[in-house]
Amino acid sequence: MNAVQPTATRAGEPPMTLKVVVAGGFGAGKTTLVGAVSEIRPLRTEAEPSGPGARTGGTTVAMDYGRITLKDGLALCLFGTPGQDRFWFLWDDLAHGALGAVVLADTRRLPDCFPAVDYFEDREIPFVVAVNCFGGVRSHQGDDIAEALDPGTPVVLCDARDREAVRDVLVSLVEYAGRQHAARLLAAVG
Repeated sequence: MNAVQPTATRAGEPPMTLKVVVAGGFGAGKTTLVGAVSEIRPLRTEAEPSGPGARTGGTTVAMDYGRITLKDGLALCLFGTPGQDRFWFLWDDLAHGALGAVVLADTRRLPDCFPAVDYFEDREIPFVVAVNCFGGVRSHQGDDIAEALDPGTPVVLCDARDREAVRDVLVSLVEYAGRQHAARLLAAVG
């Protein structure tokens, strides 16, 4: 799927559908984030984890998919990546044509999100880091996490279970990616 895909709208305006990748470490809450905000029944490809470090509950083995309309004429298709290293071969296909990405960071295991950060930085795909704040665990301030990233990378705090918090993360990504793409276009003509 390309970043921009025309579809029909209720108001008759030409719509825009943008592709967004949701990535992060194993068990960071990617499936939860997609499900919390999707206006359609999300597609989930979960299986019981196996091997060392297996936890209870499912793990994504291909992708998650959901969709949200931010406003008339603008919708986001969300593609959640699998978090285990053995499924990273899928990432290039999922990221192809994406407007940008949300890197979900688990406050209990912040270093687990760094491979996803590196992935999007290496490919120059705009991304925001969304720190998934779970109740009862050590909290981090956005500024603390931003110090480990390239200057200007947005860091937002959210609860991946909360629809409005996830929507705010997606709006932050769309705004940031828009600024990044506009800057690249200006640099190309200047």
